[in-house]
Amino acid sequence: MSQYDDVWLVIPAYNEGQVIADVVEGARKTFPNIVVVDDGSSDNSAEHIATTGAHLVRHPVNLGQGAALQTGLKYALAQPGARYFATFDADGQHQTPDVEKMVQVLRDDEADVVLGSRFIEQNGQVPWIKRVVLRTAASVSPTARKLKLTDSHNGLRVLSRKAAEQLNITMNGMAHASEIVGFLAGSGLRVTEVPVDILYTEYSRAKGQSLINGVNIIFDITMRERSR
Repeated sequence: MSQYDDVWLVIPAYNEGQVIADVVEGARKTFPNIVVVDDGSSDNSAEHIATTGAHLVRHPVNLGQGAALQTGLKYALAQPGARYFATFDADGQHQTPDVEKMVQVLRDDEADVVLGSRFIEQNGQVPWIKRVVLRTAASVSPTARKLKLTDSHNGLRVLSRKAAEQLNITMNGMAHASEIVGFLAGSGLRVTEVPVDILYTEYSRAKGQSLINGVNIIFDITMRERSR
């Protein structure tokens, strides 16, 4: 038995065969319940995931991170005893001690949703281009400002069952992050941020958002807000 038997990590994965087994095996040392959604990978990700003891769900084609998260959350919600749900990246950037800290905030009934922030405590780990894009994304989004978020596009989140049951991600690609913030702003759920440490390895930097994708994120936020 583990003190985290009621926690499920949801990991979307697309062509992460180089690192996914290490990421999952490392996370399972603390969190025994993990579902990895292989989002139509063309590499050997699924084979590596199958060796870890995690639950594996596969999309036959690549649908995008938003769709993979929704699939994973739906799967985790159906598991007996599941109370808390963490979205966790497949590339090794996220750290399990941060998830432990975030889960405790929910256990203490201080929030319904806990979002990880790279900017509450300035540790110098965020590459400067990414820092500019992410801070701009938070500042231009009225919904992020309503929630007083410092980091609106961090993939590390922990949701209570109440919040996870209400969330319905319809934006399949990276725009899902803006959709989640918009949902939270109008949901009435209690939302808070906590500082987290992101590990930017050479691999994760190569897999991360490019500058042009960052511009697209900001454009997406602007268009979504105007359409409300």
